[in-house]
Amino acid sequence: MTPHPGQSHAPIPVRTILATIGLVLVAALALYLVVETRRVLTWMVIATFFAVALYPLTAWIQRRMLGDRWRALATFLVFLAVFLGLGGLVTAFAIPLVREGTKFAGQLPELIDQARAGHGAVGRLLERTNALEWVENNHDRIDSFVNSLTAPAAGVLGSVATGIAGAVTVFVLAYLMVLEGPKVVNGAMRVLPPSTGERILRVGVDCARSVTGYLTGNLLISVICGVLTYVVLLILGIPFAGLIALFVGLADLVPLVGATIGGAVAVIAGFLHSTTAGIAVLVFFVLYQQLENHLLQPLIFARTVKLNPLAVIVAILLGVELVGVLGALLAIPVAGMIQVILRDVWDHRRGRLKAEPTVGPERRPAVPADDDGHPRPEPTTTPPPPDPGETSASPS
Repeated sequence: MTPHPGQSHAPIPVRTILATIGLVLVAALALYLVVETRRVLTWMVIATFFAVALYPLTAWIQRRMLGDRWRALATFLVFLAVFLGLGGLVTAFAIPLVREGTKFAGQLPELIDQARAGHGAVGRLLERTNALEWVENNHDRIDSFVNSLTAPAAGVLGSVATGIAGAVTVFVLAYLMVLEGPKVVNGAMRVLPPSTGERILRVGVDCARSVTGYLTGNLLISVICGVLTYVVLLILGIPFAGLIALFVGLADLVPLVGATIGGAVAVIAGFLHSTTAGIAVLVFFVLYQQLENHLLQPLIFARTVKLNPLAVIVAILLGVELVGVLGALLAIPVAGMIQVILRDVWDHRRGRLKAEPTVGPERRPAVPADDDGHPRPEPTTTPPPPDPGETSASPS
């Protein structure tokens, strides 16, 4: 509609313009801070998931064994057990690797001499493939390539140092979150109205259950993968079956691709043992990967996280595409929390809050309520209107 001749538009207030510019600048500053501190934010997210997973165990120990005044001791005992468990895993890997590495270092000169003479398995392989001749003809190129590895090696050492610092930071953050979490939550709830605080607590409990259910289901799948791998390697007679199965189980904690990463190590160990064993291990992991991705993960996570199997697969694919390995680890619990929040919003919009937390679709729907929040009576069938020709007679 064109304005009337002579009619002028009202000018936009300067305060509105300044507020708009301020909001844009604040949004840009927030985005800049997120990008620059993404590593620390990632550590905080991982620590939060660990804290949510370990909080129920800490609360149980405090309630059943120590009492309400000993929360610090309960938290210390739980994290001490976690630290000892992680130390045990590192020891289980380190001792065999150091022992075999020392043994290999002692045999290395003899193996090199055999390879140069064309004796032994390695020598015969190099002789058949003409690898020794290629090495002699490309000696200068190999030297330049080895010298060029100095910078990547320094980068690898830097990444290792960053990873160790990140692990320590995550451990400390998770410890403090479990220890001081109840105080922070209670302080935040006092600021909010009682009804709002109760609703947020309900949703928070549901989200925590989703995270705990995901971790429980993921550990169960990893145990299944590790046990089956150990059985296969033991039957085939591959050395260090327990150590390899432990590594496969830990790698399997990463959804979709974890079993493949761990399976690659097991397949290499199988081929080093014998060609038949390598082929058998390869066939096993190809079949197991399909079984885990399309049967175990959807079914187990559907029970522990209360997610539809299709939603599980879609969440993992989107997480891997957006964030990589970290996205694969966090995709399912994040999808579970989104489902909890959406269901709470839906229930709150169409009726009053339920008496118990809403996690899965098997819960009963919310009781419908009117605009004031009071339960709405069930609809009743109204009798048909009376015939206009009939007259109502009062009883005598």
